[in-house]
Amino acid sequence: MAGATLEQQNLKTGLFAFAGALAMLGLGYAAVPLYDLFCRVTGFGGTTQVATEAEAAEAERLAATAASKTISVRFDASIARDVPWAFKPEKPTQTVKIGQRDLAFYTARNDSNVPITGAATFNVEPEQTGIYFHKIQCFCFTEQTLQPGEEVRMPVLFYVDPAILQDENAKDVEQITLSYTFHKAYDPNEDSSEKPAS
Repeated sequence: MAGATLEQQNLKTGLFAFAGALAMLGLGYAAVPLYDLFCRVTGFGGTTQVATEAEAAEAERLAATAASKTISVRFDASIARDVPWAFKPEKPTQTVKIGQRDLAFYTARNDSNVPITGAATFNVEPEQTGIYFHKIQCFCFTEQTLQPGEEVRMPVLFYVDPAILQDENAKDVEQITLSYTFHKAYDPNEDSSEKPAS
């Protein structure tokens, strides 16, 4: 009888350990999307926000009732080592009215002799402004494929939320830096034996 009870306890302990291991594995897989969701909701780590046209119109309406304060936006561009592109903003800085939609352009050129698909990651500095920097349209929402030698002009439609003026930690910020980095997107059909452009 005591032996059966010990076996039952061992089985119960084993099942709890197995369930715990499965839970930890599930949390491991969920950690990245959950962290990404947390960053998008809170602006943590300089993560920018995505806005609808209706939200942009409301922000513009709110800004019109307040003093038309401006802020400088600096545009930064970089590429990962495995992306043979030239990538830069058309203007390094713009002064924009808080709450008003503004448009900035970046250019990218594929300097290799094979098609390259890239995806842009982004953030803003200082980090506390991420929650107030809203993008309505952006090339970073989709992967970009450039043919050999192809150059494209890529827009970013954005606004700075007037709520920034009420935030004690962000209201005195004079410049926001929007940074993009292009990384090579995985493409199973792409030839990995890329030759340098001649």
